[in-house]
Amino acid sequence: MRVERLAIADVLLLTPPRFGDARGFFSETWNAARYAASGIDGPFVQDNHSLSARRGTIRGLHCQIAPSVQGKLVRVVKGAIWDVAVDARRASPTYGQHVAAVLSAENWQQLWIPGGFLHGFCTLEPDTEVIYKVQGGLYDRATERGVIWNDPQLALPWPVSPGEVLVSEKDAQLPRLADCEAWY
Repeated sequence: MRVERLAIADVLLLTPPRFGDARGFFSETWNAARYAASGIDGPFVQDNHSLSARRGTIRGLHCQIAPSVQGKLVRVVKGAIWDVAVDARRASPTYGQHVAAVLSAENWQQLWIPGGFLHGFCTLEPDTEVIYKVQGGLYDRATERGVIWNDPQLALPWPVSPGEVLVSEKDAQLPRLADCEAWY
């Protein structure tokens, strides 16, 4: 497995090997010992799977605070996304900064986003399916937090035009990061 530290070192881009032949391919997408050696320890408590029908669908920016902080190991099994992690750790030297990667069924890369980060993604193709393993806490509505996708302070370079964007009503109502209390 290839492991790459991004500009915010706690966020990792991982590429598990795929072994192909005339039948298709085989890939081990999670192995506790191998991932622990890369700094990603379980236990994983939940798996999530989303389908976004339209290109330009944005999900996020989301996180959960204590006692249900979550880390996420994100991968795409159909289509492609621009996946982003925003550092929400107030005392961090990279607070408010982001790292991003294109994850696709073709490149087979995974993004590890530890607790303390906001997470979001934008679909680059229609009918995109995303699967992610959740570490730490189970989903807990009471600890769920978020920041609006187009926060001008964050100035995230979303790879679609504003006219293409589709967000949920809930995500469209999220506050700007500057209006949020310190979560981490």
